[in-house]
Amino acid sequence: MKDGNAQPDPKFNQESAVYQGPRRGWTRRQFIKAAGLAAGAVFTEAALQGSRPEQALDAAQEVAAPAVLRGTRLHLLQWSHFIPPADEEIRRQAAEWGKQTGVQVTIETINANDLQARIAAAIESGTGPDILQMLHNWPHLYAQGCVEVDDVAETVEKAYGGYYKQSQAVCFVQDHYKAVPYTIAGLAMTYREDWFKEVGAEKFPETWDEFRKLGKVLKARGQPFGQTFGHTFGDAPNFAYPYLWSFGGKEVEADGKTVALDSPQTLEAVEFIVALWKEALDETGLSWDDTSNNRAFLSEQISCTLNGASIYFVAKRQYPELAQRINHAVMPAGPAGRFHYGATFEHAILKYSPNIEAAKEFLLFLMDKPNFYRWFEIGEGYNIAPGPDHERHPMWQKDPRMLAFRDVGRLGQAIGYPAPPSRSASEALSKYIIVDVFARAIQGEPPKKAIEWGAHELRNIYKA
Repeated sequence: MKDGNAQPDPKFNQESAVYQGPRRGWTRRQFIKAAGLAAGAVFTEAALQGSRPEQALDAAQEVAAPAVLRGTRLHLLQWSHFIPPADEEIRRQAAEWGKQTGVQVTIETINANDLQARIAAAIESGTGPDILQMLHNWPHLYAQGCVEVDDVAETVEKAYGGYYKQSQAVCFVQDHYKAVPYTIAGLAMTYREDWFKEVGAEKFPETWDEFRKLGKVLKARGQPFGQTFGHTFGDAPNFAYPYLWSFGGKEVEADGKTVALDSPQTLEAVEFIVALWKEALDETGLSWDDTSNNRAFLSEQISCTLNGASIYFVAKRQYPELAQRINHAVMPAGPAGRFHYGATFEHAILKYSPNIEAAKEFLLFLMDKPNFYRWFEIGEGYNIAPGPDHERHPMWQKDPRMLAFRDVGRLGQAIGYPAPPSRSASEALSKYIIVDVFARAIQGEPPKKAIEWGAHELRNIYKA
């Protein structure tokens, strides 16, 4: 089976799956000078651009803060992490930077499912947090309210060995970065290795057909797979989109205008998921949120689910015997190849902010390698870097069970694939059109009618 990243695009190095588009030539030093902050850089250029992710965490240098920053207040709104110590580390870093610069930074965390409403309200009212953490391809939806951050984004790009295609694409709007790529919450198939082996599966299924056959056996033993198709920010779209792509289905053609959902490939995918649901999946899981499958897996209700590393993180601390029975794998391949979609996270600075330059400097501080990798290590692989630099991090060698998360960045495509990201693709995602096509069919609507409904909704969005 071919991998889904193997698509022709002159902007990308296909072997590395890393964006190789034009750069404007900003350096860390040029940015600080342009921002008027050269006298008060709070970390070294060597630390940001360091060649090894495992460099000493003390590389940052505290120096006198510039007068332009002292007394400034910054407010960053972000999701409430499924691994609480990760949020504690961000608050610690904000306090550290505030001590160095005289800037008071407020980190506000909320449920990720509530982020989009807050973002829309802030942009509409022209008031709110200076920095908004966005998910998926939201920068395309809210570009009009966001500052161009080419200087910061291109500095970070250089530091992390380029950006993964997905990370770059969701932030790059009309030839400018409207947000700074931050991380990908890589998702992998989390499964009970012991239960799989008990029924003769020595390795994770390579294809959806193999996955279905195995799931049928396990469900008969009371150990079904689990997957949501509810309106929740992570697990539902993270499964639905790459699953659709793996069958050759797509919401729109590469031109980004022609709705293409109603196709034989989509029909095959929908019919397959209806059968998979009945034969292999926990049928109570249709409207689960992003924590429901975690609880179901940890309570031994399900044997496999697509998830971030949070299940394993909790198991290692609370259920160590269970943790030894867990393993992870990339998603199965379909007739069109193997795909992944991990939720991207990015930081946007709002045009209404009176503290744009301070906000840029703070984002550079968060992406300074010693700081980012300290946060990365605390999350134990739940979040990966926006580029391939993290793949060399020694943490991956400490636990082979985590290696699937290391690799998902290279398999990722952006919402709207094979077209580039767009405002229309963002709207379709926000309205859960693709997720609902599958959900409607699972609930009994004829697959063809569910697809026709979805195509109609997409035409209204794409105005096709």
